[in-house]
Amino acid sequence: MSDDNTTDGTVHSHRDGPLLRLALDRPARRNALSPTMIDDLVGALTAAATDDTLRVIHIQGAGNDFCSGVDWVATNSGDNRARTGDLVRRIPHTAHRVIELMHTIQLPVVCTVRGWAAGMGCNLALAADFTIAAADAVFWEPFLARGFSPDTGSTWLLPRLVGLTRAKRLLLLGEKVEATDAADWGLIHQVTEPAELEQHTEALLTRLSAAATIAFGLTKQAIHHNQHTTLPEALNHELFALELACRTKDFKEGLAAFQQRRPPDFQGR
Repeated sequence: MSDDNTTDGTVHSHRDGPLLRLALDRPARRNALSPTMIDDLVGALTAAATDDTLRVIHIQGAGNDFCSGVDWVATNSGDNRARTGDLVRRIPHTAHRVIELMHTIQLPVVCTVRGWAAGMGCNLALAADFTIAAADAVFWEPFLARGFSPDTGSTWLLPRLVGLTRAKRLLLLGEKVEATDAADWGLIHQVTEPAELEQHTEALLTRLSAAATIAFGLTKQAIHHNQHTTLPEALNHELFALELACRTKDFKEGLAAFQQRRPPDFQGR
């Protein structure tokens, strides 16, 4: 990963037991994502997807903001201006891959949002399983205001989270959404006072780190898959997931804990 956080920025990756902490570090640009940072995210999430010792992923921004989106100014000025067709070739393997990995990885993904979550930064928060935001945080999809159409999954995520009418307000009118409204709409998991943000985040991370990780991943996969299927197809998908979950050590521990009337001690196995 890059060490130059004054120009390209970096994504700091820190292993904390079963928890992977990722920090977007480019505070002077409100953590606007450079190509280097996006590559860092793709690499970290790809590695996490096959790491059986991980149980939860946490993403946050350095400084006062979460992420102000992709740094389009830097990547489309001077000699850096993309040639025709570059977006179609490149973005599926970079920015879009980040969202896809967050959405499909069979681990819980938690985002902590302070300040601005704009553009791809907003969509990172939407793609997470749980996003906790400070009360003064702002979510914004500024694509049309900049003269181009949305990307990084916003047209897929928003209608599913808040419905078509609100999705059009956010994408077509470019309305900003304060954290309290975002929580009321179901756009994010929780809003809290800024001073309590870390406390609530750590409590959720602790809870998820102790969960039945394989069952969580199978359930997450089923929720996403079954948005697009009939009821019989959804029931069949659930059945095969249940067959796998029942073969885990955590399933046996859950049964034993229930019989012994004690909290389960899941190991993510």
